[in-house]
Amino acid sequence: MDATRILDALILGVVEGATEFIPVSSTGHILLLGHFLGFESTGKTFEVLIQLGAILAILSVYAARLLKIAAALPTDPNARRFVLGVLVAFLPAAVIGALAHGFIKGVLFETPLVVCLALILGGLVLLWIDKLELEIRYDDATRFPLGTYFVIGLFQCLAMIPGVSRSGSTIAGALLLGASKRAAAEFSFFLAMPTMAGAFAYDLYKNRDTLSADDLAITAIGFAAAFVMAVIVVRTVLDYVSRHGFAFFAWWRLVVGSLGLLGLLLVG
Repeated sequence: MDATRILDALILGVVEGATEFIPVSSTGHILLLGHFLGFESTGKTFEVLIQLGAILAILSVYAARLLKIAAALPTDPNARRFVLGVLVAFLPAAVIGALAHGFIKGVLFETPLVVCLALILGGLVLLWIDKLELEIRYDDATRFPLGTYFVIGLFQCLAMIPGVSRSGSTIAGALLLGASKRAAAEFSFFLAMPTMAGAFAYDLYKNRDTLSADDLAITAIGFAAAFVMAVIVVRTVLDYVSRHGFAFFAWWRLVVGSLGLLGLLLVG
């Protein structure tokens, strides 16, 4: 395990943590950056497994609230309905992700052009949604109707195309369905927990026989960097989007996608 590979893993981990919970596509950033760094992982598994750091980060930030919801389950129907809502929203991605795993990892993850185009298109969509005068019907992420949770889950499936953004697609869906900006962003956090944990577990299982000790060591470095950075982001992003919306992230996507396209044209 050479110093360059360690540095690459550290950089990629920081980028993962910085981008996982904002609507700019962490996977798109990781795949593009890995392409230009020349970083290769077994079966593109590093890019999925370092998400464990981001999962643990959001669990640590939301630990008290999650424990409160869990404690209320036996007596509070609202708590039970919210947990059911998260599971309903998670179900479409679980089914489609399992069925299309080979195509996603073997084709879409290997095509940087797809990432660049998805970043740009998603940025334009986010700019459009951010300018709409949408009626706010839900200001609490734990009180959406069950049908709304399910449709948000369908939106999340768009993020199986790298560059679309899991948080971006869920936030866009929630906004269009009447959620406030803060509630939309917060529900994307809640939905991230089962979605990312499921992707992590499934990918680890699928690649259990091909991972080496070097792969695991590099992944551990990326995981630690992602954890620290994700904690910082989760603690700040809700207040930011409540005040400023999503235009900054839309322009971020447009710049990164355009630079990616330029890099592909110049260096391949």
